[in-house]
Amino acid sequence: MDYIKGFTFGWMSGRGDFRKPEAKESLRLMAERTGSSHVIFALAAHQDHPQAVEVKYRGAHLVEDDELVGMIRYARTLGLHVILKPTVNCTDGTWRAHINFFDIDVPCEPKWKDWFCSYTAFQKHYAGIAEQEKCEMFIVGCEMVQSERRDQEWREVIAGVREVYTGLVSYNTDKYQEDHVKWWDAVDVISSSGYYPIGDWEAQLDRIEQAITPYGKPFFFAEAGCPSRSGSAQVPNDWGLEGEVSAEEQERFYEAMFRDYGKPAEKVIRRFYEGIAVEV
Repeated sequence: MDYIKGFTFGWMSGRGDFRKPEAKESLRLMAERTGSSHVIFALAAHQDHPQAVEVKYRGAHLVEDDELVGMIRYARTLGLHVILKPTVNCTDGTWRAHINFFDIDVPCEPKWKDWFCSYTAFQKHYAGIAEQEKCEMFIVGCEMVQSERRDQEWREVIAGVREVYTGLVSYNTDKYQEDHVKWWDAVDVISSSGYYPIGDWEAQLDRIEQAITPYGKPFFFAEAGCPSRSGSAQVPNDWGLEGEVSAEEQERFYEAMFRDYGKPAEKVIRRFYEGIAVEV
């Protein structure tokens, strides 16, 4: 698998947003200024609240299929590899990690089986587009922490996606959850959201390496970053944190993140090179 130098684009874009000239210009500038090799088109379906069982992927809250296809094809003209990442938000503002139901079916209560049925249809719809457009990777979900204990259902989601998509499949767990997902064997690539405090990257990378090594799968951070705000380097995922604008703090965070991330990568490269027989 190619090293992923990626950037997320279009998160929470609604109907018509990808048709705007500004969208293409934004993507062009992203590719030019960041040196990215990959773009992750992240799509946000809706469900009304954490216990709603219908995942809504039609409507004004999402770009239409033809404009998504158009943007994927434009990304190709920029030399970008494409990763498609359809996920879901709760319209009441609850973070998707809290989508949850009883583990034992109870009459008159919402059920995991109904939610997964709707979620799988949503994923397979976009997996079909990913196959049509030959996207390099498909990410079947993001930060669905409470649902991750539902091992069999997630395996069925991934199997359903593989019925229509032949590329690499990943799942994006949340920070600190890399060693709690028990079905990593079902995906091709392991990914997570790397919102770790500055100064803690080395320890967290060591933990992640230990957790994923038994699976023998590639790993990457499908999300990582820090707002340009004073105090955010310690809690980079807290979008509501109040503080002064600080481009310098954001810069320090990224420098620390990329510097520490190189250490496990160097070990992987060394093991790979040492395993290659060299003809003399």
